[in-house]
Amino acid sequence: MKISTKGRYALRLMLDIALTGSGQPVPLRDVAERQEISDKYLEQIVTQLGRAGLVRSVRGAGGGYLLTRPPAEYTVGEILRVLEGSLAPVSCATDGSCCARMDRCVTVEVWAKIQEAVAGVVDHITLADLVTRYHEKCD
Repeated sequence: MKISTKGRYALRLMLDIALTGSGQPVPLRDVAERQEISDKYLEQIVTQLGRAGLVRSVRGAGGGYLLTRPPAEYTVGEILRVLEGSLAPVSCATDGSCCARMDRCVTVEVWAKIQEAVAGVVDHITLADLVTRYHEKCD
């Protein structure tokens, strides 16, 4: 499994908003500058995050993007799945009807264990955890 740049940048975008927002809208242009990511690329990402209800936009002067919930209520897995879809290494790890060999397939157990391990990590790290870690590492 490989996380795309969209997934990685979405996580950086959400972390940036959590760190700098303090309840105020964060302009995408500012995030792009701090994160050294194209603002056009971030627009594509924030659109998907908005459709999923993870951020909301505020238009006009002083506008930008806000988190829709406190950082502790977002998991890394939730954010990544918006951009990446399933984090399973192969489709049969989550879809038992994907092939006629499922009833006698041993390797599907490997894929399922990988999927469980990934989910066990990304679904237990919150955006608040990343904020805390950022302050420990970067302050």
